[in-house]
Amino acid sequence: MSLAALLVLADGRFPAGGHAHSGGAEAACKAGRIRDAATLEEFCRGRLHTAGLTAAGLAAGAALGIDPVELDGAADARTPSPALRTAARRLGRQLLRAARATWPSAELDALAAAFPRGAHQPVVLGLTARAAGLGPRDAAHVAVYESVGGPATATVRLLGLDPFEASGVLARLAPELDAVAARAVDAALRARTEGAGALPAASSPLLEIAAEVHADWAVRLFAS
Repeated sequence: MSLAALLVLADGRFPAGGHAHSGGAEAACKAGRIRDAATLEEFCRGRLHTAGLTAAGLAAGAALGIDPVELDGAADARTPSPALRTAARRLGRQLLRAARATWPSAELDALAAAFPRGAHQPVVLGLTARAAGLGPRDAAHVAVYESVGGPATATVRLLGLDPFEASGVLARLAPELDAVAARAVDAALRARTEGAGALPAASSPLLEIAAEVHADWAVRLFAS
């Protein structure tokens, strides 16, 4: 495992397109569910234990070498919102472009051929980690960090929240990120023998509903 490769993949400056997405924070800010650092922490905690856990399980499974076609189908089944499925595939397509340029790999080339319109981002993330010489725990950690890091960064732009406060939220959540990543890896290890049904499928209905509402806005700062 290369710690440097992990840092490159987790770096917000890696050109994977995440800067254009708020992880549901834009809709939550407009609805008044995120107003300050305390409510941002509540939002991020909820997202971590639902969408974050699910994404981490898929990413860990891909890093372990589980069939990405099976995993992409599992991701579809775990994403009821068409708007979120579209966003996940758009992010996956952008991440795959960056990954193939950074860590060329036959597996990444095969994924691009199998999904010309883009595979789900967590699946691409796991295969990217694999191409970079990283393991399932690394992929899971990147996934859970993205699940809260994106909303935290977006809230700084949306509300003018003090970036020091946003960083404090992420630091306080760090032990939970570790725990969720560990759960995701355990599930992915079971999925190698039991199938993708063993992966987490935590539900976040309010995120799904808010994503559909957000997709219909005429003016918005973020794509999702």
